[in-house]
Amino acid sequence: MKRPTSFDIAALAGVSQATVSRALSNAYPVSEDVRRRVYEAAAKLNYTVDINARKLRSKKINTIAVLVSEDLDQPDNRINPFFLPLIGSILDYAGEKGVDVLVSLQKQSDNWGVDYGFSRRADGIIFLGYRDFETYRQKVEVLRQVGEPWVVFGPQIAEDPDLFVGSDNEGGAYAAVSHLIGLGRRRIVFLGEASERHSEFFERFKGYVRAHEEAGLKVDPALAIDCFISREEGGAAIQRLLDEGADFDAVFAVTDLLAIGAIQTLQKRGYGVPKDVSVMGFDDLWVCTCINPELSTVRQDTTTAARVLVDTLIRLIDGQPAEMTRIPTQLVLRESC
Repeated sequence: MKRPTSFDIAALAGVSQATVSRALSNAYPVSEDVRRRVYEAAAKLNYTVDINARKLRSKKINTIAVLVSEDLDQPDNRINPFFLPLIGSILDYAGEKGVDVLVSLQKQSDNWGVDYGFSRRADGIIFLGYRDFETYRQKVEVLRQVGEPWVVFGPQIAEDPDLFVGSDNEGGAYAAVSHLIGLGRRRIVFLGEASERHSEFFERFKGYVRAHEEAGLKVDPALAIDCFISREEGGAAIQRLLDEGADFDAVFAVTDLLAIGAIQTLQKRGYGVPKDVSVMGFDDLWVCTCINPELSTVRQDTTTAARVLVDTLIRLIDGQPAEMTRIPTQLVLRESC
């Protein structure tokens, strides 16, 4: 097949070749409608930039982008609150390195892979947050084609070992559930979607299972409840279990928000936490110490994560090798256990 050119894009988008060059290089202003048509045509044709030529033409602009994918459905809050301290730490550390940071919220429906892949808004990109990782990977594939450096905070993906930085999700979950088992709890609810499409949660599920297996316990599938992030979903999941008469004495939630929702529902139904049911979260949000009882959880080290993300991206921008990094977690015990 003949490699598509900017003239092919121009024909498909209905603009001149010069306009295509301006839109893709972001060197001169073009209307948003024209830019969108050019990007869509480039993506449809699987157009790739000559990376070597691009490097010769381009210069570093000393800016990195942090693209945050919307994770929540609330109209007044689309961002997983875990990412707020991580973004703050990225801004702080990048400032120490003399690098500017562009932060942007990306909607699930946006074709941001094409948008950033063919523009020069930043030297490289850090991605935070996703719901469906398979769809997410399809979008960032455009960046791979054009040679745009990027790094993701998330799960370990064997096919892309150099591009991912994340917490030790399985190890953190294993430590949390092992602690619950050590307290004598035997019927432990898992709150969070245990699916490979949500890789970080699936890693935490594997830690939940491993803790049971090493203690000689069997996981009850009826206690593994699919739900995603929000306090409301955590509360609703526990409500359903109680209504069904399920027997459980502990809850491990893959996020603090789910755990907080679980505590609130248990208390409304007359259960004592931790007297009747122990509850453990994951993330260590600031709100963990603002509820009663204070929430035990697994802490993700956002300060270290930010430094590793920025340093990894800078290495990729400079054309140096970078390694996938696993950041240790810490079990934080409070009153809910």
